[in-house]
Amino acid sequence: MPTPNSPEPDPPTGPGATASGKRVVITGATGNVGSALVRALALDPEVASVLGLARRVPHWTIAKTTWAPVDLRDGDATATLTRYFRDADAVVHLAWMIQPARDPVMTWRTNVLGTTRVLRAVAEAQVPALLYASSVGAYSPGPQDRAVTENWPTHGWPEASYTREKAYVERLLDAFEPRHPGTRVVRLRPGFIFSREAASAQRRLFLGPLVFGPLVRPERSPVVPDVPGLRVQVIRASDAAEAYRRALHAPVTGAFNIAADPVVDAALLGRLFDARPVRVPRPLLRTALAAAYGAHLAPAQPELFDALMRLPVMDCSRAAAELGWRPAFSAERALRDLVHGLREGTGMDTPPLAARLRHGRLSEFATGIGQRP
Repeated sequence: MPTPNSPEPDPPTGPGATASGKRVVITGATGNVGSALVRALALDPEVASVLGLARRVPHWTIAKTTWAPVDLRDGDATATLTRYFRDADAVVHLAWMIQPARDPVMTWRTNVLGTTRVLRAVAEAQVPALLYASSVGAYSPGPQDRAVTENWPTHGWPEASYTREKAYVERLLDAFEPRHPGTRVVRLRPGFIFSREAASAQRRLFLGPLVFGPLVRPERSPVVPDVPGLRVQVIRASDAAEAYRRALHAPVTGAFNIAADPVVDAALLGRLFDARPVRVPRPLLRTALAAAYGAHLAPAQPELFDALMRLPVMDCSRAAAELGWRPAFSAERALRDLVHGLREGTGMDTPPLAARLRHGRLSEFATGIGQRP
């Protein structure tokens, strides 16, 4: 296995490494979905090797997988990526920066300019397949009376950096596909992705250091907010990874919605916490979120809440029909995993998913709570 400073990854070694099969490169391989996909591909007999690319290389050792560092913000990242993509059968582009929300220039450099560099490298290396992590957040506001298919417009919600950048990358892919017909492009558009291992990381990204795990338990939550119109779709990380794995092997192109049933609403949250839903006016909750963000007490933009309120419900029948994909875990199970992980402070041995930062929650306060990653 190469050291973090190795310019070229070594051939796969260890249990499960084979001489034949697909060579897969994953950007953002140490995050929530990336780590789940690495685990899934390590068990896939049709995959010979996995090269995991990340800004910070982990100490995690797993079959078939080698690691190499790359920062998509670097101006010379295209040349580095092209070298890593040579002879790859597929690139799975998962790298995405959610924070610092208070520095949209930095997230733009990683998410949009970084994706531009990935696309250039895929073209220069003539990679046969590109799988991209889009999102339900790429969709334009949708109807309340029906689910939408993959043909629904993807213009996002322009006021939130996350949805704005997801929509912009959809346009990049629209331009890329006709110019590079030799590359099979697949866009997976998942709902919100949860796992027990990512719970601490997601607390840092969206809730902040003032939320303490021991408080996340039913007996401490007699009520849950019931906000009119708030409905979201979620999925367990392992099920999202399985969708990527199937798209890797199936001769498919285009977009696929992926989410688990049922749609999450106040009634489901009430069952989850054994609590009573209490109606909360949307403007009241939005004002409270904006106040917390403005006071640097929470990392998530209030504009993200605005986008959340406008998301359509996705129809996932195409993934079932063409990928043979169905989630193994319900939406409620995915949420229970998240709640248990928050309560226990769980994490994983990769930098983004670490259970705690070096100086604990003091590090979160020191970096500005949504100001620096």
